[in-house]
Amino acid sequence: MDYFDYEYRVRYGDTDKLGISYYANYFVWFEAARTEYFRALGVLYTECEKAGYFLPVFEAGAKYFAPSTYDDLLIIRTSVSELKKTSLRFEYQVFHQNGRRFLSTGFSVHVCVDRDLKPVRIPETIRNTVRPFRLPADS
Repeated sequence: MDYFDYEYRVRYGDTDKLGISYYANYFVWFEAARTEYFRALGVLYTECEKAGYFLPVFEAGAKYFAPSTYDDLLIIRTSVSELKKTSLRFEYQVFHQNGRRFLSTGFSVHVCVDRDLKPVRIPETIRNTVRPFRLPADS
């Protein structure tokens, strides 16, 4: 799988006083999309944790091009653009479900660590399943 599309409907509580989605919520949506990306590949993050592997965020960022508002149905397109020995980088694109409006891009870099927070090699379960693919930049 090159990328995974996660659908999310903006809740009233996701919006700010101006009625637009609060910028920090995009990072919550990225996390949900990332979890479902792994699930679609048959890799459960909870199983990785049970095996003693964790993927904390090392770096993250986002660019915003247009707002979303209450009840908008969004697609958060997720892919892995880099797979290194101990880290991987996810890319995200957010747009309205109807595809007419591109809203945001983002990324997150995760380092694989053990229970003592020491970097370790990414488990074969992930390494053999994830195919690096770079989403097109700012559509």
